[in-house]
Amino acid sequence: MTPKSGLYLAGSCIAGIAAVGSVFELSSGNPDWGTVPTTIILGLCVPLVGVLFYAAVKDAKANQP
Repeated sequence: MTPKSGLYLAGSCIAGIAAVGSVFELSSGNPDWGTVPTTIILGLCVPLVGVLFYAAVKDAKANQP
């Protein structure tokens, strides 16, 4: 694993945590930041998790010894 793939993986984890938090906030019925911003965060984070995870795996495979 390279530092670059580690950063991609860390970003993917952070985006995943934000997505799960947004789901819990929306399911509570009264999100702290409001429904629209929380939905936007959820909508951005879900695809970002996949993109960053794919980039991390691709970078790690490309830099194998």
